[in-house]
Amino acid sequence: MTDFAQAGMASTARRGLMFVMSSPSGAGKTTLSRQLLADDDGITLSVSATTRPPRAGEREGEDYYFVSQETFQEMVETGQLLEWAKVFGNHYGTPRAPVEAALAAGRDVLFDIDWQGTQQLQQTDAASDLVRVFILPPDLAELERRLRARATDADVVIADRMARARDEISHWGEYDYILINTDVQGCLAELRAILTGERLRRRRQLGLAEFVRAMLGEAEQ
Repeated sequence: MTDFAQAGMASTARRGLMFVMSSPSGAGKTTLSRQLLADDDGITLSVSATTRPPRAGEREGEDYYFVSQETFQEMVETGQLLEWAKVFGNHYGTPRAPVEAALAAGRDVLFDIDWQGTQQLQQTDAASDLVRVFILPPDLAELERRLRARATDADVVIADRMARARDEISHWGEYDYILINTDVQGCLAELRAILTGERLRRRRQLGLAEFVRAMLGEAEQ
């Protein structure tokens, strides 16, 4: 490899992207996201701030940033959160600073959020970094079967989750990519393909214009 080529590789560093995965409960998003994180060192999971107390085994800064209601409200008011929502009486939100630092360093950030959080990200100044993927189950009957197979929820809870699923699925058109999770490995391969393609987009190749100009200049010498 020539000195010029080596310099070109260094000068075309890539900006990271915000890789959002949304789905109704039971569609397989958690399994897919865990596998994607395990297989790819270039992507990291966004860690949310929350007002709920830690559960057994949860660690500060790895599972969540645990903050008081007052601190969370201050983060909202001072623009420290990219998105936030209230879920079952507790607040959750994505701290802006670590995400922006990762993107600038060329690392991708995986978001496990719903359509409302995704809409909020779309309205930020980082919207050009956003890639939105929605995971669908094969059908609603299969989704309900998966929920019941967990054997952890009462019928009334499952009915509520199914109602929420219908609402979430109705927002599928707001996403860039729609995947139907009939097979985990097949769906995972599609996720990897999307991630690879989005990483190669021209707008994410920093210094590419300068590299091409230098290449053409060298050719003229």
